[in-house]
Amino acid sequence: MYKSIIKVLLLIFISTSIYAQGGMWLPNTIKGSIEKDMHRLGMKLKAEDIYSTDQNSIKDAIVQFGGGCTAEIISPKGLLLTNHHCGYGNIQRLSTVENNLLKNGYWAKSFEEELPAKGLTVTFVDRIEDVSNAIMKGVSDNMDSKISQSIIDKNIDSLKKATAIEDYQVIEIKPFYYGNKYYMFIKTIYKDIRLVGVSPESLGKFGADTDNWMWPRHNGDFSIFRIYAGKDNLPAEYSKDNIPYTPKHYLPVSLDGVDENDFTMIFGFPGRTQEYLPASAVDQIANKLDPARIKIRKAALDVMEKHMRKDEATRLKYASKFAGIANYWKKWIGESQGINQVNAVKKKQEYEQEFKRIVAERKDFSKYRDILPKLDSLYNAYEKYNVAINSIYETFSRSNDFMRVMSYLNRLKKYYNNNGAAGYNKFKDRLLPYLNGMYKGLDITIDREVFEALIKNYKKSMSPEFVPKSLSNLSSDEDFAYFAKSIYNSPFTDYDKLKRIVDTTDIDWAIAQMDKDLAFNFAGEISKISDELVSPKTNELETKINSLQKKYMKAQMDVFPNNSFFPDANSTLRVTYGQVKGYHPRDAVYYEPVSHVNGIIEKYVPGDYEFDLPQEFLDIYHKRDFGNYTDKTGEVPVCFIATNHTTGGNSGSPTLDANGNLIGLNFDRVWEGTMSDLYYDPSICRNIMVDARYILFIIEKYGKAKRLIDEMKLVHPKR
Repeated sequence: MYKSIIKVLLLIFISTSIYAQGGMWLPNTIKGSIEKDMHRLGMKLKAEDIYSTDQNSIKDAIVQFGGGCTAEIISPKGLLLTNHHCGYGNIQRLSTVENNLLKNGYWAKSFEEELPAKGLTVTFVDRIEDVSNAIMKGVSDNMDSKISQSIIDKNIDSLKKATAIEDYQVIEIKPFYYGNKYYMFIKTIYKDIRLVGVSPESLGKFGADTDNWMWPRHNGDFSIFRIYAGKDNLPAEYSKDNIPYTPKHYLPVSLDGVDENDFTMIFGFPGRTQEYLPASAVDQIANKLDPARIKIRKAALDVMEKHMRKDEATRLKYASKFAGIANYWKKWIGESQGINQVNAVKKKQEYEQEFKRIVAERKDFSKYRDILPKLDSLYNAYEKYNVAINSIYETFSRSNDFMRVMSYLNRLKKYYNNNGAAGYNKFKDRLLPYLNGMYKGLDITIDREVFEALIKNYKKSMSPEFVPKSLSNLSSDEDFAYFAKSIYNSPFTDYDKLKRIVDTTDIDWAIAQMDKDLAFNFAGEISKISDELVSPKTNELETKINSLQKKYMKAQMDVFPNNSFFPDANSTLRVTYGQVKGYHPRDAVYYEPVSHVNGIIEKYVPGDYEFDLPQEFLDIYHKRDFGNYTDKTGEVPVCFIATNHTTGGNSGSPTLDANGNLIGLNFDRVWEGTMSDLYYDPSICRNIMVDARYILFIIEKYGKAKRLIDEMKLVHPKR
């Protein structure tokens, strides 16, 4: 009996701890148990200091930067801090051959020198409201999903029309907990944003691809912008008469830095997580889907790297393409390894066993008894199609440029068949400028080798039913090489020839040229497999899975009422909290939580595109002109790690101390913890941040922009 009691208590512990720590909380929901847990870890703020509609609060200093990052206000004059990689595209558009801001950096010496970033916006969240009752009115649990969604859409439209807002505000209503709850966000968007300062790529992207997802890190991943407003401080289109925005709240910047176990809070707009999937889904992702995607991208990367190592011009041409493919290749490796390292699937299975036990014992939960068996069955059927649809995309679109071109031409033909000349010309006018830019970064010889490697993998890895006839009879290396050569013996490998064919008034002639092309027809075969054999089944199963996942989410919240269930990330404003901590990635290895500027010098490789450094930075280091930005080691701290639960979209999020002061800038996660999108484990999940003192050091000592520091409120909370 004693052993039985211990077993039950252990299972209860598992059920209550599986989502302990971690979490991405809506800031309007933290008052109560979450606030108490934050206090337990060291926070000294109140919930109202973080989010309030009755008084100014920290949320008034946080903005969504562009469409996919976060930024924060750090001065009473609307100074905006975000990541270097978040501002990258806007900085690139402001650059010229003669004045390359990415390569050289830029520091405005006055307000007049701050550069308008056309098209860039920042978005404030004014208030958040739970509108679940209004949105779910007329919806029942047993209703068909299409009917219920139609009712929900009408309710959303009605609520938006009935909600009074200012002319400069917008309304967004989003589902949470797989559609079991809905929240409304009232937002204000500012449109006049200007570049103020950025360090060169050699500092902002130091370590580049090699250090991506890794710890220790030593890059100053930050850039500085400013919000401008009309004379009434409200949003306005760009005008030279606009003035710096006066914020409701801005973040003081701490000069005291961090120590291990210090409280940390991240405020931002995380993109997407899937924390409440069943064990069968996580197992499928970690052990079937991720390995398939990893293998495809590895095959492409190996070919590219071989050529990039041989020729500097090729390396420069393919650097961005290689980095884009390598980014998630590396992430998926870490995700898969992390899930298996912490036994995430087994822990979820134990959680599910406890769920089933409680459901079996309670009559009022009888409606939940078949949820997990049905989900497992659906995921079992889904596996083949999930791997197939992703493999088709990775092989013939993401990793191979010429096949992507051919798929676009197949779409162009469909537009003509369905919409005549008008449809053809409308799509053509958008397509040709895009392809023109694409071909400039394309080496057909390398692309052909990539194609050859990818079709070998595709033929070997895919179910025979998803292999086109043109590949089914290929077996030897010579077969694949000959087929690849035949595919690339096409006029469409040359942009000028493609343009002459496509950009014509004789559309029937253009279609005839496409129809007789081997590459065009091969892409059509792949498209047919995707459209007729894979996508319909994928969509059918995903609809059933999503409907059942909604019920499973509700069931978990009913069965474990004492658990804290944070909603999955969906690009809405969230708070996550943790502590500064090192970690053990593997046996006999421990990572300290803070890196320092001397580590930059240790990694320095003259002339290397990832690890080179500006001479001026080296001079500052060797003179040890560090100002008051050092810690007890006598060095300037560069980055640090903590247990905050973050994901894409948290790039640029402020890291705050126990008092709400800025101590760092979030920009990445450690490789071993990338599985936190599916399963957060505080033992190895760490987010990576630029230390605020390194940011100030670069601004003052390298950028010679002390005027910006003079705007800020610098504090010493630990003294």
